[in-house]
Formats: sequence, structure tokens, C-alpha cells
Amino acid sequence: MSLRGEGEARANSGARRARIIAIANQKGGVGKTTTAVNLATALADRGRRVLLIDLDPQGNASTGLGFAPADRGKTSYDLLRGDAELDTAMTATIVLRLFLVTASADLAGIELEIAQEDRRESLLARSLRGQTTGFDEVLIDCPPSLNLLTINALTAADSVLVPLQCEYYALEGMAQLMRTIERVQQGLNPRLVLEGVLLTMYDQRNNLSELVADDVRRHLGDKVFKAVIPRNVRVSEAPSHGMPVLMYDPRCAGSDAYTDLAIEMLRRNSGVPRERRGAAA
Repeated sequence: MSLRGEGEARANSGARRARIIAIANQKGGVGKTTTAVNLATALADRGRRVLLIDLDPQGNASTGLGFAPADRGKTSYDLLRGDAELDTAMTATIVLRLFLVTASADLAGIELEIAQEDRRESLLARSLRGQTTGFDEVLIDCPPSLNLLTINALTAADSVLVPLQCEYYALEGMAQLMRTIERVQQGLNPRLVLEGVLLTMYDQRNNLSELVADDVRRHLGDKVFKAVIPRNVRVSEAPSHGMPVLMYDPRCAGSDAYTDLAIEMLRRNSGVPRERRGAAA
């Protein structure tokens, strides 16, 4: 059965549509793309059918799953411009049950291209409407800025996951992001909620990491995931091999952390068994 056929079958049987989660932080270098790739992999490893949309002009999520720029066909740019439907823009990846819409550098100029278009904030939402019933989760890797691409992701999403680096300025910029989320809620997407805040690059040898983590939890409470992503050299190495860390080194601390995150996120939303599974095939 084709993915479209599977989606139609699920829709006809009353299956609920996919949950769409934007992974966003206007600050770069916080582990946003790393989280998008490895959370998507960990969810797929738990039997979920997952779509990852690379909406960052840098295309690092695409590279991290083994797609060099020259190997990309239709991309998220084509999806936004209406030149491709989801079925033709997405492709299978090396991870079982994980599909990807790659990115291209053309995304960098899209704001100027669509500046005069009506409802330009809803291009992605319109492209995905009725097309995601073949999936359990759709993750959107946003660019490191609060530009029109990020607004499109927030308008299409059900929730926002915010990776937050364990450093001194961790909370700086969070207020601006939360204001943007509130504006999108009020004017474009009233169903949008905060999925949670994920602490990344935690170094247990560094007292500052612990102080920052305590500060973030004090401010945001249970909105902060219990799972914490450590600084881990294997996580940093994996993208250069074109694969998620869960495939590159299934037994490393980074792989364990992203598995824990996937389990926690699923448990928050629908409840899953407590046992842990191995790395994705």
C-alpha cells in the first residue's frame, strides 16, 4: 500500500491525524537539529511512523540522515511553493519508519518571494492539511531564527519543543520565543501549545550545567522534560557519517538520552510501556 493509500485507509477508519511538533529556538547551536534527527529516530524505533520536515535553509537535518545537497529532489521549498505535494516531496530514510522532506538553500530567499502572498504564514499548514494521516508524529526542524519559516512551522504545529542549552544565557531569548508562540496562538493557530523544554549539552562535570538546569526547572516547572541530553562526542560525530547517533552508536549516553526523551514524550501524551528498546534498524 502506498503511503497515501495507507493514510486514506487510516482516515476512513477514524484514525486520528498525526501530531505535528515544531522544534524551535531562535538561538543557534543549542542542539535543535540534533534533537530533530535523533528524536525522530527514537520515536521510529518505538514503532511510530514519523515524518521529519527539514525547514532550515542550512539543511543539516537532511545531511544528518545521509542526503547530500546533490541527492535531494523535491524539497520543503517546493512543498511551500505548491510545486510538490507531500507524497512526492518526502522520501524514505535509512531509519525504518522514518521519512524525510529534505531542505534546500532556496529556502533562504522564500520570505522575499512570498512577501505579497495572502496568508503566507499558513503555506506549510495548507500543504500538510489532510496529508499526514499515514504518520503518528510529524517533526519540523525550524531555522535558528523567528522568521517566516518558523512562523509557518508554528502555524502548522500542534506543539513546540524547545531545546535549551545548559549555559549561562540559557533563558535569554526564551521570553521572545514565548511571546512569538502567544502571538501565533492568538492570531494564527489557537491549538498551539508548548510541548516542553529540553535541556541539551549537559556536562555533569561542570557545576554550571547543574545550576542552569535547576534555574530552568525553577522557572518552567513540569514543562521541562526529565530527560536531559548530555554533551557526548558520539552525538557530535554521527552527522558526519550521515546517520543518527542511535544508529552510529546505539549504546552511547546520547542514544540513551534520546530514547528516554521519546519514551517520556509518548508517555506524557498517550502512555507507553516503561521498558526501553534498542536502536533503530
